[in-house]
Amino acid sequence: MILAETILMNKIFIYLFLSITLFSYSQKKEKETKDMILIEGDSIEFSLDEITLLKKLKFDSKKERRYYYWYWKKIHKAYPYAVLTASTLAEVDKQLAKIKSKRKRKKYIKKAQKLLNEEFKDQLKKLTRTEGRLLIRLIHRQTGQTTYKLIRKYRSGWKAFWYNTTAHVFRLSLKTEYHPESKELDFLVEDILQRAFLNSTLQKTKSKLNFDYFALSSKYKNMDIVKIIEERAK
Repeated sequence: MILAETILMNKIFIYLFLSITLFSYSQKKEKETKDMILIEGDSIEFSLDEITLLKKLKFDSKKERRYYYWYWKKIHKAYPYAVLTASTLAEVDKQLAKIKSKRKRKKYIKKAQKLLNEEFKDQLKKLTRTEGRLLIRLIHRQTGQTTYKLIRKYRSGWKAFWYNTTAHVFRLSLKTEYHPESKELDFLVEDILQRAFLNSTLQKTKSKLNFDYFALSSKYKNMDIVKIIEERAK
Protein backbone atom coordinates (compact mmCIF):
# COMPACT_ATOMS: atom_id res chain seq x y z
CA MET A 1 0.00 0.00 0.00
CA ILE A 2 1.44 3.40 -0.93
CA LEU A 3 2.13 5.94 1.81
CA ALA A 4 -0.83 8.20 1.05
CA GLU A 5 -3.24 5.28 1.11
CA THR A 6 -1.73 4.00 4.36
CA ILE A 7 -2.27 7.38 6.02
CA LEU A 8 -5.84 7.53 4.73
CA MET A 9 -6.76 4.06 5.97
CA ASN A 10 -5.24 4.83 9.34
CA LYS A 11 -7.21 8.06 9.77
CA ILE A 12 -10.49 6.56 8.59
CA PHE A 13 -10.49 3.64 10.98
CA ILE A 14 -9.00 5.46 13.97
CA TYR A 15 -12.16 7.58 14.02
CA LEU A 16 -14.18 4.44 14.65
CA PHE A 17 -12.32 3.24 17.73
CA LEU A 18 -13.60 5.94 20.03
CA SER A 19 -12.94 4.82 23.60
CA ILE A 20 -10.01 2.74 24.76
CA THR A 21 -10.76 3.14 28.45
CA LEU A 22 -14.33 1.87 28.50
CA PHE A 23 -13.94 -1.81 27.90
CA SER A 24 -11.58 -4.78 28.11
CA TYR A 25 -9.82 -5.86 24.92
CA SER A 26 -9.54 -9.46 26.01
CA GLN A 27 -11.93 -11.61 24.00
CA LYS A 28 -14.29 -13.70 26.08
CA LYS A 29 -15.33 -17.11 24.91
CA GLU A 30 -19.02 -17.44 24.29
CA LYS A 31 -20.96 -19.53 26.71
CA GLU A 32 -21.92 -22.86 25.23
CA THR A 33 -25.56 -23.23 24.40
CA LYS A 34 -26.97 -26.34 25.99
CA ASP A 35 -30.36 -28.05 25.72
CA MET A 36 -31.51 -29.75 28.90
CA ILE A 37 -33.18 -33.14 28.37
CA LEU A 38 -35.42 -34.61 31.06
CA ILE A 39 -36.59 -38.20 30.61
CA GLU A 40 -40.11 -38.59 31.97
CA GLY A 41 -40.45 -41.14 34.72
CA ASP A 42 -36.72 -41.08 35.46
CA SER A 43 -34.53 -38.78 37.50
CA ILE A 44 -31.81 -38.65 34.83
CA GLU A 45 -30.96 -35.23 33.46
CA PHE A 46 -28.20 -34.48 30.97
CA SER A 47 -27.25 -31.80 28.49
CA LEU A 48 -26.33 -31.67 24.82
CA ASP A 49 -23.97 -29.12 23.34
CA GLU A 50 -25.25 -27.28 20.28
CA ILE A 51 -23.71 -28.80 17.16
CA THR A 52 -23.15 -26.92 13.90
CA LEU A 53 -22.47 -28.87 10.73
CA LEU A 54 -21.15 -27.22 7.59
CA LYS A 55 -20.75 -28.71 4.16
CA LYS A 56 -17.21 -29.94 3.48
CA LEU A 57 -15.18 -27.60 1.32
CA LYS A 58 -14.43 -28.82 -2.20
CA PHE A 59 -12.21 -26.93 -4.63
CA ASP A 60 -12.17 -27.33 -8.40
CA SER A 61 -8.52 -26.39 -8.68
CA LYS A 62 -5.39 -25.55 -6.73
CA LYS A 63 -5.87 -21.94 -7.77
CA GLU A 64 -9.34 -21.85 -6.22
CA ARG A 65 -8.01 -23.36 -2.98
CA ARG A 66 -5.18 -20.84 -2.92
CA TYR A 67 -7.57 -17.92 -3.48
CA TYR A 68 -9.94 -19.13 -0.78
CA TYR A 69 -7.25 -19.40 1.90
CA TRP A 70 -5.69 -16.12 0.81
CA TYR A 71 -9.04 -14.48 1.49
CA TRP A 72 -9.32 -16.50 4.73
CA LYS A 73 -6.14 -14.82 6.00
CA LYS A 74 -7.34 -11.37 4.99
CA ILE A 75 -10.64 -11.84 6.82
CA HIS A 76 -8.88 -13.13 9.93
CA LYS A 77 -6.85 -9.92 10.00
CA ALA A 78 -9.77 -7.52 9.41
CA TYR A 79 -12.54 -9.16 11.43
CA PRO A 80 -11.17 -8.52 14.97
CA TYR A 81 -11.14 -4.77 14.23
CA ALA A 82 -14.80 -4.92 13.19
CA VAL A 83 -15.69 -6.74 16.43
CA LEU A 84 -13.70 -4.18 18.39
CA THR A 85 -15.51 -1.35 16.62
CA ALA A 86 -18.93 -2.77 17.49
CA SER A 87 -17.98 -3.38 21.14
CA THR A 88 -16.45 0.04 21.52
CA LEU A 89 -19.35 1.92 19.94
CA ALA A 90 -21.86 0.10 22.14
CA GLU A 91 -19.98 1.29 25.23
CA VAL A 92 -19.44 4.77 23.82
CA ASP A 93 -23.17 5.16 23.21
CA LYS A 94 -23.85 4.26 26.84
CA GLN A 95 -21.39 6.89 28.04
CA LEU A 96 -22.56 9.58 25.63
CA ALA A 97 -26.14 9.04 26.78
CA LYS A 98 -25.02 10.28 30.20
CA ILE A 99 -23.39 13.43 28.80
CA LYS A 100 -25.92 16.11 27.90
CA SER A 101 -23.54 18.95 27.03
CA LYS A 102 -22.50 19.00 23.35
CA ARG A 103 -19.18 20.56 24.32
CA LYS A 104 -18.43 17.81 26.82
CA ARG A 105 -19.49 15.13 24.34
CA LYS A 106 -17.06 16.47 21.74
CA LYS A 107 -14.33 16.74 24.35
CA TYR A 108 -14.94 13.15 25.45
CA ILE A 109 -14.75 11.82 21.87
CA LYS A 110 -11.58 13.79 21.05
CA LYS A 111 -9.83 12.57 24.20
CA ALA A 112 -10.77 8.98 23.49
CA GLN A 113 -9.70 9.36 19.86
CA LYS A 114 -6.25 10.52 20.94
CA LEU A 115 -5.81 7.50 23.20
CA LEU A 116 -6.97 5.13 20.48
CA ASN A 117 -4.67 6.71 17.94
CA GLU A 118 -1.73 5.87 20.20
CA GLU A 119 -3.01 2.30 20.69
CA PHE A 120 -3.92 1.30 17.12
CA LYS A 121 -1.96 3.56 14.78
CA ASP A 122 0.85 1.11 14.06
CA GLN A 123 -1.53 -1.84 13.64
CA LEU A 124 -3.89 -0.06 11.26
CA LYS A 125 -1.00 1.12 9.10
CA LYS A 126 -0.36 -2.52 8.22
CA LEU A 127 -3.78 -3.06 6.65
CA THR A 128 -3.71 -3.67 2.90
CA ARG A 129 -6.34 -2.26 0.57
CA THR A 130 -8.07 -5.66 0.43
CA GLU A 131 -8.15 -5.85 4.22
CA GLY A 132 -9.48 -2.30 4.34
CA ARG A 133 -12.31 -3.20 1.97
CA LEU A 134 -13.14 -6.23 4.09
CA LEU A 135 -13.09 -4.17 7.27
CA ILE A 136 -15.58 -1.71 5.80
CA ARG A 137 -17.92 -4.61 4.96
CA LEU A 138 -17.45 -6.30 8.32
CA ILE A 139 -18.08 -3.09 10.26
CA HIS A 140 -21.49 -2.98 8.57
CA ARG A 141 -22.02 -6.63 9.55
CA GLN A 142 -21.15 -6.00 13.18
CA THR A 143 -22.79 -2.61 13.74
CA GLY A 144 -25.62 -2.50 11.22
CA GLN A 145 -24.29 0.83 9.98
CA THR A 146 -21.83 1.75 7.25
CA THR A 147 -18.45 3.25 8.07
CA TYR A 148 -19.64 6.46 6.40
CA LYS A 149 -22.66 6.76 8.71
CA LEU A 150 -20.57 6.01 11.78
CA ILE A 151 -18.06 8.76 10.98
CA ARG A 152 -20.94 11.15 10.29
CA LYS A 153 -22.59 10.21 13.59
CA TYR A 154 -19.56 10.49 15.86
CA ARG A 155 -17.58 13.19 14.06
CA SER A 156 -19.41 15.19 11.39
CA GLY A 157 -21.06 14.99 8.01
CA TRP A 158 -18.20 17.01 6.51
CA LYS A 159 -15.54 14.57 7.73
CA ALA A 160 -17.59 11.61 6.46
CA PHE A 161 -17.94 13.25 3.04
CA TRP A 162 -14.25 14.18 2.87
CA TYR A 163 -12.96 10.75 3.87
CA ASN A 164 -15.32 8.98 1.50
CA THR A 165 -14.37 11.25 -1.38
CA THR A 166 -10.68 10.64 -0.70
CA ALA A 167 -11.27 6.90 -0.31
CA HIS A 168 -12.69 6.76 -3.85
CA VAL A 169 -9.24 7.65 -5.18
CA PHE A 170 -8.06 4.31 -3.82
CA ARG A 171 -11.13 2.41 -5.04
CA LEU A 172 -12.67 2.27 -1.57
CA SER A 173 -16.15 3.34 -0.51
CA LEU A 174 -17.07 3.97 3.10
CA LYS A 175 -20.71 3.49 2.11
CA THR A 176 -20.18 -0.18 1.20
CA GLU A 177 -22.74 -2.48 2.81
CA TYR A 178 -22.66 -6.17 3.64
CA HIS A 179 -25.31 -8.27 1.86
CA PRO A 180 -24.56 -12.03 1.78
CA GLU A 181 -28.17 -12.63 0.74
CA SER A 182 -27.59 -10.90 -2.60
CA LYS A 183 -23.83 -10.58 -3.17
CA GLU A 184 -21.61 -13.58 -3.85
CA LEU A 185 -18.51 -11.93 -2.40
CA ASP A 186 -20.28 -11.18 0.87
CA PHE A 187 -21.55 -14.74 1.12
CA LEU A 188 -17.99 -15.97 0.55
CA VAL A 189 -16.90 -13.76 3.45
CA GLU A 190 -19.72 -15.10 5.61
CA ASP A 191 -18.85 -18.68 4.70
CA ILE A 192 -15.27 -18.11 5.82
CA LEU A 193 -16.49 -16.51 9.04
CA GLN A 194 -18.85 -19.37 9.87
CA ARG A 195 -16.10 -21.94 9.34
CA ALA A 196 -13.69 -19.85 11.41
CA PHE A 197 -16.26 -19.68 14.22
CA LEU A 198 -16.67 -23.44 14.08
CA ASN A 199 -12.90 -23.98 14.17
CA SER A 200 -12.51 -21.37 16.93
CA THR A 201 -9.98 -19.39 14.90
CA LEU A 202 -12.22 -16.35 15.29
CA GLN A 203 -14.48 -15.21 18.11
CA LYS A 204 -18.10 -15.95 17.21
CA THR A 205 -20.37 -12.93 17.15
CA LYS A 206 -23.87 -12.35 15.87
CA SER A 207 -24.40 -9.99 12.97
CA LYS A 208 -26.62 -6.94 13.39
CA LEU A 209 -28.00 -7.66 9.92
CA ASN A 210 -30.89 -9.94 9.11
CA PHE A 211 -29.84 -12.93 6.99
CA ASP A 212 -29.75 -16.71 7.35
CA TYR A 213 -26.40 -18.18 6.34
CA PHE A 214 -27.67 -21.76 6.27
CA ALA A 215 -30.66 -20.87 4.12
CA LEU A 216 -28.32 -19.14 1.67
CA SER A 217 -25.87 -22.04 1.42
CA SER A 218 -27.87 -23.84 -1.28
CA LYS A 219 -28.20 -20.64 -3.30
CA TYR A 220 -24.43 -20.22 -3.51
CA LYS A 221 -23.37 -23.86 -3.65
CA ASN A 222 -21.80 -23.44 -7.12
CA MET A 223 -19.79 -20.28 -6.52
CA ASP A 224 -16.80 -19.59 -8.75
CA ILE A 225 -14.42 -18.40 -6.04
CA VAL A 226 -11.64 -17.42 -8.44
CA LYS A 227 -13.98 -15.29 -10.55
CA ILE A 228 -15.55 -13.60 -7.51
CA ILE A 229 -12.22 -12.58 -5.99
CA GLU A 230 -10.59 -11.56 -9.27
CA GLU A 231 -13.54 -9.36 -10.25
CA ARG A 232 -13.44 -7.61 -6.88
CA ALA A 233 -9.72 -6.99 -7.24
CA LYS A 234 -10.15 -5.12 -10.53
